[in-house]
Amino acid sequence: MRSRDIFASFNYAIQGVIYTLRTQRNMKIHFGTGALVLILAVALRVSRSELIALFLTVGMVITAELLNTAVEEVVNLVTNEYHPIAATAKNVAAGAVLVSAVISVFVGYLVFVDKLAALDASLLRSSIPPRYLVPMAVAAVAATIIAIKAAHGHDDYLRGGMPSGHAAIAFALATAIWFTGSGVTTVLGFAIALLVAHGRVDCRIHTFWEVLAGALVGILVTAFFFQLHLR
Repeated sequence: MRSRDIFASFNYAIQGVIYTLRTQRNMKIHFGTGALVLILAVALRVSRSELIALFLTVGMVITAELLNTAVEEVVNLVTNEYHPIAATAKNVAAGAVLVSAVISVFVGYLVFVDKLAALDASLLRSSIPPRYLVPMAVAAVAATIIAIKAAHGHDDYLRGGMPSGHAAIAFALATAIWFTGSGVTTVLGFAIALLVAHGRVDCRIHTFWEVLAGALVGILVTAFFFQLHLR
């Protein structure tokens, strides 16, 4: 029973993020910009401390936008008429987003200014470490699954529905092992992925087609990341 409560909490949180993405133009901008910044950081091979700083600042901006949306919704629930206190609440929440965005710009400048000044073709062709590619691919698979479910109006992002997120993640990891490991580990990776997929069908959480769709998403997205790495 406790596990269901935890999954429900995560699902409600994801619903909040999806709602903000659907309704707030600035959130779309923040998400798109943040994704591009992190991709550029990996391509330019920034240091671990610089990557941590970028993750924190991107997360700070997105969190501030989520809180800003929450404040706006609560104020709109209380009153639809102009009130100076309501206006102040909205302005302060918007100010938090502005401050976090300005700080993120300064952090991005300090991280990228020297690397962009010395940018050349050989730097872009340098290989991306697999330890960065694997979490990026898994995150992209998870985001793809959530986006597909949101587009089809599915409210439970962590249980059931088309496609299967568990199968997608399992086959994404198996595909990553295929590109980075040996033949034995690859076989074991896909065997475990098949067991995960079978378990989702056997428990009647997903249909065969939902699991198959999830597996294809996991394989194709992960293969895309590693093919870029190999070029």
